[in-house]
Amino acid sequence: MPNPSSSAPRNRMTGGNHAHHAHSPEPPAVPDHHRGGGLLLKSLWRRTRAEAEDAEAGRSIVLPVQRVTAPLQQVLRRLVMALMVLVLTTLVVWLDRDGYHDNADGPVGFVDAAYYATVTLSTTGYGDITPVSDAARLTNIFVVTPLRVLFLIILVGTTLEVLTERTRHQVRIHRWRSRMRDHTVVIGYGTKGRHTIETLVGQGRPKDRIVVVDPQKKAVDAAACDGIVGVVGDGTRSDTLLRAELQNASHVVITTERDDTAALVTLTARQLNKRATIVVAVREDENVPLLRQSGANTVVTSSSSAGRMLGMSMVSPYVGTVLEDLLTYGTGLDVAERPVTKAEAGRSPRDCADLVVAVVRGHRLLNFTDPEATPLRLTDRVITIRQASGAAE
Repeated sequence: MPNPSSSAPRNRMTGGNHAHHAHSPEPPAVPDHHRGGGLLLKSLWRRTRAEAEDAEAGRSIVLPVQRVTAPLQQVLRRLVMALMVLVLTTLVVWLDRDGYHDNADGPVGFVDAAYYATVTLSTTGYGDITPVSDAARLTNIFVVTPLRVLFLIILVGTTLEVLTERTRHQVRIHRWRSRMRDHTVVIGYGTKGRHTIETLVGQGRPKDRIVVVDPQKKAVDAAACDGIVGVVGDGTRSDTLLRAELQNASHVVITTERDDTAALVTLTARQLNKRATIVVAVREDENVPLLRQSGANTVVTSSSSAGRMLGMSMVSPYVGTVLEDLLTYGTGLDVAERPVTKAEAGRSPRDCADLVVAVVRGHRLLNFTDPEATPLRLTDRVITIRQASGAAE
């Protein structure tokens, strides 16, 4: 591919300084520690330099926000847990009260047991009540001491929560990466990217099978609020796309703002994944051949499509309304692709229950008026116009 900056006058594409991303050598292999629970535990105990760098890179991955308990509820819950530990310790001491001695009055009662449990768990230890029997001392070693540690952990739970936040995030990242296969990567979470995801979700694609890549943190945060995993970074860089597990994706949608960026992202994505279906949105028609040469399966020209919609709406506002309806999934009429049923095989496309507008046979697209489209074969797929499921209810 020539340097984009040298072809800018002809293709209106600038930004050739990014071309080195597209011509980078073979992508680095994905580290083995991305997979497997045993390796995860090992990485939590001792990290190599590569593992530390990968953990740092994992901070650019923003997972959907989980349900968070209100602060007052967290405090009350921890207070209840601390009281339960205190009560349990009091019962342990009281049941073994004969093994303790009170320097004040000798025998140990229930109040004395509660007092001893309180000063022991808080590590105050006045020494006025002491275990004197071997059983009481063993109980202090194996029961009271672990309860004391648990009590302190509960009291400083907020601090520990902050300290363990990164570890929990790393565990979630490892778990997410281990199950990311045949997913969809959407590069660019602008207007086109959001509407792409809305359509995918409307067609039944689960949100947890979609990953967003965008250089702006606020865009990735917006995706996380919508329940979609996002990666902050430059989509022209291999390391960013590797963090999105693009090498294991089945579909890639590129909706960047500039055509030159779209070309570089397409080259990088195709280098990382030879089998994925790549769909790219560009502004100028003259850049379509370049994007196809870069590895895109389908290229959609947004400016031309908008111009055609405007022209048809001027000739007939109703035609424009129908086209807008067809392009908006889930309302009115929908355009969908489905396999031919056994009842439809051997018949004409006009005999189908849905309105068939095209037939997909192998890698060929046949218009419904094409004589080759009749009869339908069981291996064919048909593109139909049907009533949206939401409109039928």
